[in-house]
Amino acid sequence: MVETIDMQLMRYINLFSKISGVSTTKCFVYNRQIIFAVPRSKVSRAIGPGAENIRKIRSVLGRKIRVIVMPEGESREEIGKFVEAVINPIEFNKIEIKENSITINAGRQSKASLIGRNRAREKELSDIMKNFFHISKLRIA
Repeated sequence: MVETIDMQLMRYINLFSKISGVSTTKCFVYNRQIIFAVPRSKVSRAIGPGAENIRKIRSVLGRKIRVIVMPEGESREEIGKFVEAVINPIEFNKIEIKENSITINAGRQSKASLIGRNRAREKELSDIMKNFFHISKLRIA
């Protein structure tokens, strides 16, 4: 998995590490939320008791913060779980993963939420898939 990190994301990662005590290299922005991907064993430590760490980071940055489980491999199941965690709470019917493409099947309202205004969310999710899994095609049906 390769991810490009710009200076802003590096600042977010450093702040997250200082407050939570969990280091990660996986950070991205989706739907105006800052999402940190951490190993499964460190998720509860990253969130903190009573979500204290998340509240501290949220108050410093003034943005919504989410912590999700980092994919352990590049299997179809892991990619599906990762996509599901990123787009949560939007509901979808199923995710089809082929060699170099992902197709997300969703209902009409969910489809609109996944695409976003001016295709903004679709572009964000497509960039995330390129950076994490080298998947070049994202289709929302």
